[in-house]
Amino acid sequence: MLTVYIGNKNYSSWSLRGWLAVKQSGLPFEEVLVPMWTDAHDALRASGKLPAGKVPVIWDGDICVWDSLAIVDWLADRVGQDRFWPADPAARAFARSMAAEMHSGFAALRNQAGMNIRRRVPGHVLDEAALADAARVDALWTEARTRFGAGGPYLFGQWGAADILYSAVVTRFVTYGIPMSDVSRSYADAVQADPHMAEWIAASHAETWVIDKYEV
Repeated sequence: MLTVYIGNKNYSSWSLRGWLAVKQSGLPFEEVLVPMWTDAHDALRASGKLPAGKVPVIWDGDICVWDSLAIVDWLADRVGQDRFWPADPAARAFARSMAAEMHSGFAALRNQAGMNIRRRVPGHVLDEAALADAARVDALWTEARTRFGAGGPYLFGQWGAADILYSAVVTRFVTYGIPMSDVSRSYADAVQADPHMAEWIAASHAETWVIDKYEV
């Protein structure tokens, strides 16, 4: 059985992605939640369970995989690429490119609109760089849905890796009231209604931890 190490569900955007990837795989797993910025988290880092010192991390026996995109790729190898990526070559190319862009980009948006699922901050002010990031995300969602989304409510119809990588951004758009197109708004609603995503959101609301640095 896999063991999945994650941080706080309200705040840890990369933990969300790794956890959703494991849920998508269908493989049985044990979840270990260690609150961030605590002695317990420091002890876990010191134990060697987190090779890069960060979550999420999955262990399968003595095999360790860290970093959310690496976790997606490793699980896809385990259970089949089609569980995570569209079968159509053009759609798969677009999905992989979107996922990679999310993994490496949008720093301004992430820095100025951190994940905080419990909060609602309408009118949150973003600078030009963050607004440009948000517009780019909105354009990507709209293009994916328009070109490849006929088979369901998600970016490429059926739920997959691209949705997993953008799941935390959906929460940011909702938390901070960031404008989006009608197509993107329908997509964001579908993401929040996904059973696995809804499970995570409910758990985040049940948490009692408050990290002041993420409540700004």
